[in-house]
Amino acid sequence: MWSYEKKLQYPVNIKNPNPALAKLIITQFGGPDGELGAAMRYLSQRYSMPYNEAIGILTDVGTEELAHMEMICTIVYQLTRNLTPEQIKAGGFDAYFVDHTTGLYPVAASGVPWNANTFQSTGDPIADLTEDLAADATTTKEQPAFWEARKPLL
Repeated sequence: MWSYEKKLQYPVNIKNPNPALAKLIITQFGGPDGELGAAMRYLSQRYSMPYNEAIGILTDVGTEELAHMEMICTIVYQLTRNLTPEQIKAGGFDAYFVDHTTGLYPVAASGVPWNANTFQSTGDPIADLTEDLAADATTTKEQPAFWEARKPLL
């Protein structure tokens, strides 16, 4: 059973549009290591776990990933609302905008749509948990070089 609290886990209140930043952040929604894939990964893998504690943890983590997805979508929406045609083009958001306007569509920053091929659910608890660890490691982008390369866009 799911219980949904109708507020974001953390408030998002972006005042200034920034389509270039939205183009980067949207990959956290539908990119290969984004929140949509993470939620589906954990919520799918929980069924083949042999212990109730593992099932509970994967359910909790999968639900948490849905909350992250909601925050990412809110961020992208707020970064792209009320854009002028000039801002859309200057921010490199025009290719996305042509197909989706400011609707939220699960896509990587490269433009590749989300695909279930980005996660695995093997039925083998060890293989699945190892895949979970590997997937989470790719989203830990706290390295200074990662952010330094993106400073001009922020």
